[in-house]
Amino acid sequence: QVQLVESGGGLVQAGGSLRLSCEASGRTFNTYAMGWFRQAPGKEREFVAGINRSGVITDYADSVKGRFTISRDNAKNTVALQMNSLKPEDTAVYYCTATEAGIRRTSRSMDYWGKGTLVTVSS
Repeated sequence: QVQLVESGGGLVQAGGSLRLSCEASGRTFNTYAMGWFRQAPGKEREFVAGINRSGVITDYADSVKGRFTISRDNAKNTVALQMNSLKPEDTAVYYCTATEAGIRRTSRSMDYWGKGTLVTVSS
């Protein structure tokens, strides 16, 4: 069983930056691929970024590639999402995820979800 707790969301102006963090419980963090999804009002939950168990492989949605960076610290059981050059369309609740299946892009592949943290980007 894994518990995920996100933090770092807030209100930021377009062009600004935020760093989201996710802390995982347990001592098997390095056996999970991790990821971030987001859900905007009235929209389906969508993949944002993923990272494999070791942190060597990363994957990004086209909409955030070049602006967002996912990273993990297995010694601290944390995963982060650095978000730069934020746009109003990035406004969403961001969810931290974990999966035993290896790096994936689909919601159905995720085994664990955090409760989410709200990011609001204003013009």
